[in-house]
Amino acid sequence: MGNCQAAEAATTVIQQPDGKSVRFYCTVNASEVIKSHPGHHVALLLSSAVPHGGSLRVTRIKLLRPSDNLLLGHVYRLISSEGI
Repeated sequence: MGNCQAAEAATTVIQQPDGKSVRFYCTVNASEVIKSHPGHHVALLLSSAVPHGGSLRVTRIKLLRPSDNLLLGHVYRLISSEGI
């Protein structure tokens, strides 16, 4: 049971626009994800707490280049090309 958290951290999570998530258990190239989801870009989700803000968290996104690798332990989101 103690290894459950370690196994969860060793995944790459991609959130799709329909709310579903896809998990990968190895490093994936952003171009592979883009090929299987035409019309979308891959963005890294960056979440941080606001100093002295209590429980307030700010989430930013960073668009990735197709040559970038999606790393284990991070959460990514598919962003429609229409919204960019």
